[in-house]
Amino acid sequence: MSGGIALVVEGLTLRFGGLTAVDNISFEVREGEVLSLIGPNGAGKTSAFNAITGYIEPARGEIRYRGARLTGLKASAIAARGVVRTFQKTSIFAGQTVHDNVAIGRHLHSRQRTLAIVAGLSSVAREEAQLTREVGDILHFVGLTSRADTVAASLPYGELRLLEVAIALAAKPTLLLLDEPVSGMNPVETASFMKLLGAIRARGITVLLVEHDMKMVMGASDRIICLNQGRIIASGTPDHIQGHPEVVRAYLGSKYVMSSPPP
Repeated sequence: MSGGIALVVEGLTLRFGGLTAVDNISFEVREGEVLSLIGPNGAGKTSAFNAITGYIEPARGEIRYRGARLTGLKASAIAARGVVRTFQKTSIFAGQTVHDNVAIGRHLHSRQRTLAIVAGLSSVAREEAQLTREVGDILHFVGLTSRADTVAASLPYGELRLLEVAIALAAKPTLLLLDEPVSGMNPVETASFMKLLGAIRARGITVLLVEHDMKMVMGASDRIICLNQGRIIASGTPDHIQGHPEVVRAYLGSKYVMSSPPP
């Protein structure tokens, strides 16, 4: 982890009608780290994700990535800058094969213009060959090589979550936002995903994570921010967070603390 600042969220406020979902929160994500957002349902975690990635417009605040302002940009423009996300509910192209799903994600970075494709230029053929190699590499990386020709809709749930990560990786993120990636996974699948997360990080990709599985969060995160009712109530290392009285009251509960190893 280099320690330089990748993402800056400053004074972010989100309102839906008369409800303030996120209330003036500020935090930074450092290059190369895994930072997790935790908190009860409705705390504002996914809303913050949506604002960072351009799916909703903040009522107030500023979002910057590597010094460039993201606030007000469309989601596609933010993704093109390297800020790419997955979703809480699996989002894939159900009727396409696993290979084609990842290829669609990779096409965000295609350099070829429509005219060149129609004209059948040799450069298009070269890029398509490169695309096939890159898709194969990504599928191998996430463990889905044997599923390349499988229609996505027929995958079991755990593999669907892996496919969504593969699609996100195809867009070549430098900051990857994962929204509850192990939701619905069994313990074996979750443990495997934690290893994958470590491998993603080893590739130099910074990770911002929203997750309710506290074993994963505590084991994978460098730092954790806890939200409650749209506000940050604590931030720090996993050891600091799991013993923080306000976090225990609002979210973790005494049972988690007593069953966890002491800091």
